[in-house]
Order: sequence, then C-alpha cells, then structure tokens
Amino acid sequence: MVTGSATGALANRLGRSPDVVARAPGRVNLIGEHTDYEGGLALPFAIDREVRVALARRDDRRARVVSCQEAGEAVFDTALPRRRGDWSDYVQGVVAALAECGVRVGGFDLAIASDVPPGAGLSSSAALQIAVATALDAAFDGGLDPVARARVAHAAERGFVGVACGILDPFASALGRRGHALRLDCASGATRYVPLPAARVRVLVAHSGVRRSVAESAYAERVAECRAARGAAAAALRRPVARLRELAPGDLPALEAVLLPDPLRRVRHVVTENARVDAMCAALSAGDLEAAGALLREGQRSLREDFEVSAPELDALCELGDAADGVFGSRLTGAGFGGCTIHLVAAARADAAAEALVEGFAHRFKRRPPVWSVAAAEGAAVLPLATAL
Repeated sequence: MVTGSATGALANRLGRSPDVVARAPGRVNLIGEHTDYEGGLALPFAIDREVRVALARRDDRRARVVSCQEAGEAVFDTALPRRRGDWSDYVQGVVAALAECGVRVGGFDLAIASDVPPGAGLSSSAALQIAVATALDAAFDGGLDPVARARVAHAAERGFVGVACGILDPFASALGRRGHALRLDCASGATRYVPLPAARVRVLVAHSGVRRSVAESAYAERVAECRAARGAAAAALRRPVARLRELAPGDLPALEAVLLPDPLRRVRHVVTENARVDAMCAALSAGDLEAAGALLREGQRSLREDFEVSAPELDALCELGDAADGVFGSRLTGAGFGGCTIHLVAAARADAAAEALVEGFAHRFKRRPPVWSVAAAEGAAVLPLATAL
C-alpha cells in the first residue's frame, strides 16, 4: 500500500478536498539498461508500487505542495517555476513542461504519497512526475494522451531537474499494462506489449541498501562517455554515428581494433544490450524462461564489466540469486551504482528464493535487504474520487 494517504495529507495539512486524484506506478526494467539515452531498446514494466497525488484547484497562481515522505511545504508561483534543488523541483518541472506544450496551469494545492522507495532504481521520480502530470492535465483540461504526458515528464526531469535521462522511465509509468512488459524503441517512441508468463514466474526485487541519486552519481559521466564514444566510432567506421543505437554487433570487430578500452566497453555494452532486448522478447513470447534467465545474467555481466555501473552489494545479490533453486537469472535494474536487483524465479520457488537472498546477503553484509515480489501493473490514471482514499 502507498505510505500515507494523499487525500488525507491534502485535508490535514492543506485543509482542502481534492478535485482530482491520480496514480502512477514505478517500474522495473527487465533488460535494456543505459540504452535509452542512446536511442536504443528497452523492456520495462510498470509495477504494483505507485505514487498517488491529490489536487485541489485554487483561484490564484499559487501552488502549495506537501508530501507524506517529506517534511515541510513547498510554495511557488505556477507562472514562474524556479529550480530550488529539492524534491519540489519534480513538481515545478512538470508545471514548466506543461506550459511549454501549451497547457496553462493555474494555482493548486497538492499532496503526494508513495510506496516506491526513492533511490532504489525503481523510478520513483518518474512515477511522481507522471502522477503530477496526469493530475494537472485533468484538473486544467490539457487533453494530453499518455504519450504526451510521458514526454512532459521526460522534459521536466531532463530540462528542469537536470538529469540527462532517456524516455524509458516515464513511458513505462505512463503506458504500463497489467501482465505485460513494454518493448520500447527509445529513438522513435514506438511501443509493443510483450506478455509475461505470470502463472509460471515471479519477479523478485531486492534492495541493496545502497541509495543513489542519479543527478549526483556517475550516471552523467556514463552519458558523456557514450557521447564521446559516438565520435570515436564514427571516425573509426568513417561514417556518421548520431547515436550508439546505429551500431550493430557486426561493427564491433572493426571498433575493437581502434577504440581505447573504456570507449570500446561502453559501445560494446550498448550494442549487445540492444540485441538482448529483442532476444528477451522472443524468449518470453516462447515461454523459454531458461533463455530469459541467461539473458539477464549476460546483461548483468555487461553492466558490471563493460559499463561498470554495478556495486559489490548488487553483485552479491545477483550471485546469491543465481545460486538459489528456481532462479532463472538475475541482474541489477535501473541505472546502477546502488539500488535494486531483479530475479526471475519459478513461481513455486519465489518464497524460498527470497529467503535465500535475505539470509545470504545478511551473512555477507550484516544487514537484511528488503525483497519484494512485483507484478506488472497498469500505467498512470485518474482515479474516481469516490474510491480514491
């Protein structure tokens, strides 16, 4: 359940009843990591953990925002959103991005509640921004469809908050479908739903306890390295390379002969990870869970060795998972540098696998990691006020 009640916080802290209540889920990414900002492929799904927001319109331009997860109250002018360097930037950024696409946002009071853990790689920030975009669009008659709201959230995080992210997270939160993963082409925005064999398999999420902040981590360094690698690859291949997505596995032998080790590893990860996305779609469609697990293990090895975004705690969770009975494969999910791992597990062995993760990690690190079973959930929506408690 969402921690706290958005409608309760709106009433108790701001003295208002809601005109709109909206929800947006977090996400895990099965495969296709650090490919989105290079126009690549990804396979996320929305999860049954979410952000809820309750909004009441005002007659002025003032916005008052409170969160069940944060102390204090943020206040700003909706006509002049300004970056403050705190959690309220995610709300202000959505207001600014809506204005850029022609949605005029007036004053409002807003309360936020969430059970998506922050800093865990489960896209708490995108879930917040999609929930806010969905509520504001409904409250101020924006008429935006889910794709447009996803692009608003992306513009808010990239342009206002300042994270050089791709479209993966907001698209997953906005467009999720129960029981399905979302094959996302991050260059074109094209999507296709891939059924998940929920009766046969569970996805476990284990939190390493290493909290990360994408804006402050080595994420930006990896983005810059990929940008530099494009130029090196273009010079080596003697053709333009606007995005690493344009490179294919067949280009790697030529690049291995000329690129320096670090750019080569970054390129190799993106190229092979894109190939793993379509291989994973084929494996899931065929119900071949052994093949799907092998792809997770390959992806983790590439993230650890070629992209260098893993951490000892993440490596340990993957090793423990892969050694547990019934686990098909494991890897980190999200940007890395901390956060969570995912484990594809036979449904009948999920509880035992979760126990093995907790006990094995506690033996090594002297603390017990949270482990959740997550299911593929619906994307963002406005909730009926009668049922939005």
